[in-house]
Parts: sequence; structure tokens; C-alpha cells
Amino acid sequence: MKKLFLLSSLTLLFFSCSDDNDDNAPTTSNLEINIDGLEDLGADYVYEGWIIVDGAPVSTGTFTVDENNTLSKSSFTLDKDMLESATKFVLSIEPNPDPSPMPADTKLFVGDFNGNTASLTTGTVASSFDAISGEYIIAAPTGTGAPEEQYSGVWFLNNSSGSPVAGLDLPTLEAGWKYEGWVVVNGVPLSTGTFTSVTGNDEGSPFSGANPGPPFPGEDFLENAPSGVNFPIDVRGKTTVISIEPYPDNNAKPFVLKPLASMVAEDAMGVQTIGSNVSASFPKGSVSR
Repeated sequence: MKKLFLLSSLTLLFFSCSDDNDDNAPTTSNLEINIDGLEDLGADYVYEGWIIVDGAPVSTGTFTVDENNTLSKSSFTLDKDMLESATKFVLSIEPNPDPSPMPADTKLFVGDFNGNTASLTTGTVASSFDAISGEYIIAAPTGTGAPEEQYSGVWFLNNSSGSPVAGLDLPTLEAGWKYEGWVVVNGVPLSTGTFTSVTGNDEGSPFSGANPGPPFPGEDFLENAPSGVNFPIDVRGKTTVISIEPYPDNNAKPFVLKPLASMVAEDAMGVQTIGSNVSASFPKGSVSR
């Protein structure tokens, strides 16, 4: 009888301990973000992570990046079951304060979970940047034709055949993003305008002259020079850049995504080539759970 009582007591103790273990099982888990190359968005925007659970986005929290490219937060505590059920991770750029509980169009990164890790790509910006190219001419068609204006403009076209054609071969961007051209003069980035199509005029001509320019992205640097720069300029020896900008954009400088960039030769003549800069400028990273 004593043996039977002892066996019953041990059995009850076993199940009691098992129940305690279940009650004490962790209900949360951490998502770790490891990304290099993000930049400061200023006071008006923040980065926000999202996991996709059953096809719906769930916020993992927001963070900022300082002038040293350091993340303000890289570990986020989430419901364990929800995190384990996630199929994707998305990183977006959100207004601060943010009036919407849903992700903005400006989705910078996406990654599918493979086990407990998701490698991130810019698949939400455009389909692929594997095959891109750029050409441009140095000319100032909106000016007066004065000799000092001869090398004062950059136009992303190729006119070597006698008829101008698009000089840029770039993928179509997703909603929330625009291309922008730049010429960097003594450390000062001068915009040639934003655009979404490589043919047709871009969306601004803040520095060009009074004459019409060709129907392609580009700019002459003849009027309204910003502080620290004198117009007209000679763009030879300067740097040309095509960046990808979040829209809306609160920063007067190029965003971190710069798929094309190169120096203009000091003796440049005719059609010039702008080189790929994807591997050097695009942030890289992953998340783990």
C-alpha cells in the first residue's frame, strides 16, 4: 500500500512539474537586425521593420541611424509564436510621426526566412540591378552658347548616331522611389532632377538657362548657384551620380542607394560612360530570430 501511495505521489509530482515548465515557457523571442550601410534619415523619418505573418505585416519596431551609421536599436522583442510563423522580413522608411499603422511604399529591404535567418535584398525597390548602364553627354543646350558655358551641363543621353536616344538603362522603380541625377562639385551635390523614366524631361530644372533642353534627364549649371559654387561650372573632373531617392524626400543630398557613379574625365569629349556603383553603395544585411 505504501508503495502504491509513493508511486501515485511521484506521478503527481511529475505532472505538476511538467505543468510548471509549460507555464514558465518563454512567450517572447528576439529579432536581431544586422545591416551595414544605412544612413541618417534626419528628424522627419525613421526605419521600421515588419514581419509578414499569414500574409499580413506586423511591425517589429522603429529605429534611427546616426551620423556614424550606427543603429539606435538592433534587437526587438516579439511574440514567440508570431515570430516563428513569419515568412518574410521587410524594412521600410516611415514618416515621423507616422499617421498610418501600415508599411509605407518606401520599402528598402525584403528577405524570405530560411530557417531562422533572412538575407535582405533591395527587391522592394526594383526587380534587379544586375544589368544597368549609363551614358551622358557634356553640353549646355539651355544656355546662350557662350564659350565659358560649353562644359556646364550633363544630359543622360547618347547622340552619337545623330539622333538622341536614352543614355540610361535602369529598372523600373517600385512605388515610393525615384531616380535622381547629380554632379558633385567641390563636395557640393548639385541635382540634375528627379525622374522615373529614362526618356522625357525630368521633374526639375533649377539651374538651367532659358532655352529648352533635350527631352531626357539632365541639367545645365548656369543660374541660381547655391552657396559655395560659382556658375557656370566645368563638369569635367567632377563626379556624376545616379541615386535612388525615397519619395517623399527631405534630404538635399543623394540617398545611400547610388547604382551609377563615376568621375568625369578632365579631357572628356563626346559620349561618356557612368559606371556601376551598386556593390559599393547598396547596404547589406540580414535578420535572425
